[in-house]
Amino acid sequence: MRALPLLSSIHRLVAYLGRLAVELPRQVGLFMLFLGEIFRQLLRRPFRLGSIIKHAEAMGNHSLAIICLTALSTGGVFALQMAGLFKVFSAENMVGGATGLALTTELAPLIGGFVLAGRVGSAMCAEIATMVVREQIDAMEAMGVSPIHYLVVPRLIAAAVVMPLLIGIFMVVGMLGAYSVSIFLFEVDQGIFLEKLVALVGHNEVIKGLRKMFVFALIITVVSCRYGLQAEKGAKGVGVATTNAVIAALLGILFADFVISYMQLRWSL
Repeated sequence: MRALPLLSSIHRLVAYLGRLAVELPRQVGLFMLFLGEIFRQLLRRPFRLGSIIKHAEAMGNHSLAIICLTALSTGGVFALQMAGLFKVFSAENMVGGATGLALTTELAPLIGGFVLAGRVGSAMCAEIATMVVREQIDAMEAMGVSPIHYLVVPRLIAAAVVMPLLIGIFMVVGMLGAYSVSIFLFEVDQGIFLEKLVALVGHNEVIKGLRKMFVFALIITVVSCRYGLQAEKGAKGVGVATTNAVIAALLGILFADFVISYMQLRWSL
């Protein structure tokens, strides 16, 4: 009798793996077709400049405060940890360079990408999913208007421009937080702090971070819009689509961050 629950569990596991083996390639294929349609629609007129500016304003203006607060906290906390570590070796003067290097190449795009995925990505997905629930997407298609061209492309262009700019602000504000902690709490000399920062952080490091955020912006927008367009009818469908979009965007950012960091390391060797 005890073998029956075990056999039932094995049967469910095999059934799940079978569904996964069939569904995963299908979803990947549909996602690639979605990407291809986006790039095809990018070249079509009209370019909807007004819509691009509207979405850029919404993404940038509404996200600036949370980006600055997150950056200030991230820079301050990281400098606090680094200063405590370097103090053991009497090397507190390296806090500026170490914090700047970490912020520009890794912390700013990664943490900023997480914040924007939760703030901007969820809003995009919920807005499009609500339009699906209200059958506005069906009405748009009935009038011969492509939902991808009208809804996805302007958001994609706006995100590709605005999100790297927000991460540039993240880097500056994060360094202000690190500067404040280093100078006022650990009494690091201001001149040495800036000297080490300039010595270790150049324009190449800043470009690496902005390049990462450009890729993350594409991931956030494409994933959020895809889940929004796939939302099921009803209020529950909007919530499920938004949750899944944020989770998928975060996982995509983590994977892309590893790949980009590895490629950047290989190219620099």
